[in-house]
Amino acid sequence: MRKTLTIVAAAVAVVLVAGYMANAGTRERRDAALIHVIEHATTDLVVDTGPTGDSSGDLLTFANDLFDETNANKVGRDQGDCIRINTTEGSWECRWTTFLKGGAIMVEGPFYDSHDSVLAITGGRGKYKDARGSMELKALLDGSGYDFIFHLNA
Repeated sequence: MRKTLTIVAAAVAVVLVAGYMANAGTRERRDAALIHVIEHATTDLVVDTGPTGDSSGDLLTFANDLFDETNANKVGRDQGDCIRINTTEGSWECRWTTFLKGGAIMVEGPFYDSHDSVLAITGGRGKYKDARGSMELKALLDGSGYDFIFHLNA
C-alpha cells in the first residue's frame, strides 16, 4: 500500500511540474507579442469647451494614418478622442482604436503634453479580439507624430 501511494504521489508531482512548465512557456510566448507603429498626427483638433484657451474639459479628436516602425509604409489608421484633465500637469485622458490588417486594438489611458506615457490595451477585434496588455506612447523628436508600441499579452 505504501509503495502504491509513493508511486501515485510521484506521478502527481511529475504531472504538476510538467503542467507548470508548459504554462510558463506559453506565458513567455504571449508576453513577447509586440507591434510597433508610428502615427502621423495630421488631423488633431482641439475643441475649446470651457473658458477661452486651454482648460479642463477641452476635447481633442483625431483620425490619423499609421506607418510601420521604419515610418515608410502605411499599415493602418486610428481614431479617437481625449479630454483635457489638468492644464498644469499637461494631462489628457484618452481612448482610441488602432485599425490594422486583420483587426483593431483599443486603448485607454493618459496622454501628457511634455512626457511619454503608457496606456492600457482594453480589447480588440478580429485577430486582436482577446487583446490585453499595454501600449507605450512616445512623442517623435520632430513633433510630427508618435510611436505606438503595443505589448500584447493575448
